[in-house]
Formats: sequence, C-alpha cells, structure tokens
Amino acid sequence: MAVLRFLGNVLWFVLGGLVMGLAWWLAGLLAAITIVGLPWARSCFVLGSFSFLPFGREAVSRKALTGEDDLGTGTIGLLGNIIWFIFAGVWLAIGHLMSAVACFITIVGIPFGIQHLKLALIALSPVGQTVVDSDRLRWD
Repeated sequence: MAVLRFLGNVLWFVLGGLVMGLAWWLAGLLAAITIVGLPWARSCFVLGSFSFLPFGREAVSRKALTGEDDLGTGTIGLLGNIIWFIFAGVWLAIGHLMSAVACFITIVGIPFGIQHLKLALIALSPVGQTVVDSDRLRWD
C-alpha cells in the first residue's frame, strides 16, 4: 500500500500537484503580507503541503477528530471561512476544478480528478480543518 501511495504522490506532484501547491503557498504569502491574514496564511501552508502530496492523508474537521470545539470550529471559524471564501477560497477552488476537468479527460487521471475535487471543497472553507494520515482515521 505504501508503494501505491508513493507512486500516486509522485504522479500527482508532476501532473498538477506542484502547480496547485504553489498556488496555496502564494495565497499564504499574500495573506501573511497583510498581517491580519496570518491565521489564514498558516492554513494555506499546511493545505499547500497537503496539496503537494495528498495520497495517504486526509483533511478532516478538527471537531470531528477531537470531539471538542475550538476557535476554528465555532462561530469565529464560520466568520473566518466567509472571509476566506470571498478573498481566496473561490479562486483556489476554481484552480482545483480546472485541474479536475483536465484529469477527468483520461481514465488514468480519474483518481487525480477526484482528489482535486476534494481539495476544491477544502479550498472553499479550510478554517477548522486539519490534515492527518489516513491510517489514523479508524472510526471503528
């Protein structure tokens, strides 16, 4: 299984993950420049790293993972996601959607297109999300 994850991540990185990961990091740099955008900048760098190598990891709600509320999963997180959506989320989501369409053209690209769709949804509201190894997500 680890070999498949590795191969999937290598193909992903070469065929679109690099571009979208850099887009996330650019959004993070722009957010950091504003100073008030520092909370979003950190999320951009975490999700940008996830966008570089997504196979074997998942983005999940911190509330679902820990069972507890925090700043990002409550009302402040909702406001943060609204602000994020207006200024950056929609653009990153469009980038992932365009990449997904390009991937869906070929049969081999379908798993990559599905991953782009997941990342597009995350791009719309990343506040309150965290990235964990897929092996850690055992909901038994």
